[in-house]
Amino acid sequence: MANTRDIRRRIKSVKNTAQITKAMQMVAAAKMRKAQAQALAGRPYSHLLDEIAAHMQAAAGEFSHPLIQGRPVKKRLVILVTTDKGLCGGLNTNLLKEVSLRHTANTVYVSIGRKGKLYLARTGKVLLADFELKDGFAFRDCKRVSSYVLDLYEKGEIDSVEVAYSKYVNAMTQEPTIFKLAPIGVDLLALTEEGKIGSSDAIFEPNAAELLGKLLPFYVHFELYQFVLNAKASEHSARMVAMKNATDNAKQIVKDLTLLYNKVRQAAITTELLEITTAQAVLN
Repeated sequence: MANTRDIRRRIKSVKNTAQITKAMQMVAAAKMRKAQAQALAGRPYSHLLDEIAAHMQAAAGEFSHPLIQGRPVKKRLVILVTTDKGLCGGLNTNLLKEVSLRHTANTVYVSIGRKGKLYLARTGKVLLADFELKDGFAFRDCKRVSSYVLDLYEKGEIDSVEVAYSKYVNAMTQEPTIFKLAPIGVDLLALTEEGKIGSSDAIFEPNAAELLGKLLPFYVHFELYQFVLNAKASEHSARMVAMKNATDNAKQIVKDLTLLYNKVRQAAITTELLEITTAQAVLN
């Protein structure tokens, strides 16, 4: 059985760890609220963008664009959005498991986040480019990624673009999700928030087809940015929960060690008393 000095040292070490995880939990909670607000703030804009694109699609008539026209998928590209840092529970593991299950021989990757980059390098998958996912990741940073991917798509080097990210549901739930970003399905453009095109008397100047041709690349830029914001909210939520669990576990360990310490201390006191009593009995 360990002596009291070793147990005291372990209790102190665990308490120090609990202080660190508690601080990380508070920081993650603050960042989660900010990331959640950013993710939710973009949803009305996204719905309006969908509706405008739907009205343009309806008004454009016979309209063709590389981002709408499908083609045989000879090479599939996946934009993998993970975290730069760890300590966020099974968030990255669940997403990477889903990506691995859907991997095919013709799949290449672009990573946003260091964890995804390391996974792709470790598993020997084809990585075309990688980008960091810092806390200050802005729309202009995301546009660098989407512009690079759109350039490959327009050149015909890839035929399909998907985004793998952790979808934010709530603070306790994050779903690994793979969304097809390009080509954009005509049925997707034909849907509004209510599920169908509403009546509109809008007049487009210049014509709807020309405007839609300019809008579609921006549609891809903004959709990818929304997915990244979702991933950031998921990251901070998962880290907050993981650090809370770690703090609670540390507190439980301290309780168990304290109980063990008291037992060892009491046993030592009892042994000393028995030795004193025995010695006194021998002397008498």
